[in-house]
Amino acid sequence: MSTDATASTSTRAAVAIFLAFAFAYFFSALLRAITATLAPVFSSELGLAAADLGLLAGAYFLGFAATQLPLGGALDRFGPKRVLLAFLAVAVIGTGAFALARDFGSLIVARALIGVGVSACLMAPMTAYRLLFSAHGQMRASSWMLMTGSLGMLASTLPVQWLLPLLGWRGLFWLLAAGIALAMALIAWIAPHDRAVAGAAAAATVPQAATARGAGRAAGYAAVFRHPTFVRFAPMGFFHYGGMVALQALWIGPWLTNVCGWSAAEAAGGLFAVNASMLLAFLTWGAVLPRLYARGHTAQSLVRGGLPISLGVIGLALLLGPAATAWAWALFCVSSTFVSVTQPAVGQAFPASLAGRALSAFNLVIFAGVFAVQWGMGLVIDLLRAAGHDTLAAYRGAFGLLALCCAASYLWFLLRDDAEVTRSSVAARDA
Repeated sequence: MSTDATASTSTRAAVAIFLAFAFAYFFSALLRAITATLAPVFSSELGLAAADLGLLAGAYFLGFAATQLPLGGALDRFGPKRVLLAFLAVAVIGTGAFALARDFGSLIVARALIGVGVSACLMAPMTAYRLLFSAHGQMRASSWMLMTGSLGMLASTLPVQWLLPLLGWRGLFWLLAAGIALAMALIAWIAPHDRAVAGAAAAATVPQAATARGAGRAAGYAAVFRHPTFVRFAPMGFFHYGGMVALQALWIGPWLTNVCGWSAAEAAGGLFAVNASMLLAFLTWGAVLPRLYARGHTAQSLVRGGLPISLGVIGLALLLGPAATAWAWALFCVSSTFVSVTQPAVGQAFPASLAGRALSAFNLVIFAGVFAVQWGMGLVIDLLRAAGHDTLAAYRGAFGLLALCCAASYLWFLLRDDAEVTRSSVAARDA
């Protein structure tokens, strides 16, 4: 399928639509990463061990991942606007519940509810972009959505640290609930009606529309999970993409405080630098991706050439130990952004009738990975400490295990047959 953004949506309208969706995703990313900044507060106030902290942070991703499969079907059936507004209403409730929570169990439940509520903040826009924008436009919009997410994660560092003495962490969550409600109002006002989005897709695929709809209903997730492109990228999405988010959203902060000996304020500054680097990286991706694709590059070729840099950086960080401060983790996260091109590539490998399910299924893989890595690293750190290892050895063990899993997922990617993936992608796109 090929849709032309200029044919279906004017430039001015496209910018307004993007900004409305991006505003909601800003809060999704802020809520995702805020536990990294608040980790010292939660640890001291609630007496949390590393595994507890990992579970609290990971509950967001557990709730997020649990909704992805039904979310994909809902996006394809009802459209991105209605689905996103319904989910954001749950996010407002969850954020308020987190502010009111008085014990660890209540915090876990509320954070999982937040994860459920914001779980459509990227998939709904990407589904809309898949139906409204050209292939290059989708890549650019995807990168700039991730840039917006980096801006949200940036806001979760020093700005949160500055507001904490004024509002307390409970007041911060009430403020975030109000921001999500405002985002809902903007989407309701600006985003096109779902019938208009579906009409744009149908207009671009008139000869195949009925066939694609029928095939989409019949095949569903079975076709998604068997597709060679999905199979090839899934381990990388779980370990490398999920691992990058897990570090950025939680474990870089404890590394800086527990391994490097930084204060909470210094760690917040370090996280600010990491997330600022990510923001610039995704801004750059949005600008250069159309040119790279025009020159014949593909998601596969970019991942093949770029991911070894990331693997080398995490290996260097493990060797440096306490000397691997914010600069090392910023370099790791930036070099890991090569894997971000896999998500829109998966969406483009399927016909429009399966776009929501394909994107949501891959998002499930990523965020299941985030949850597993966040909690798993906490468990490994606690187990190694209990076995008598010092803090540095415990963190090296957990981070080193992640590095090995990332390397294995890259090897899996290399072993898949390029020709088979290319043939299947072309066939699915032309179906």
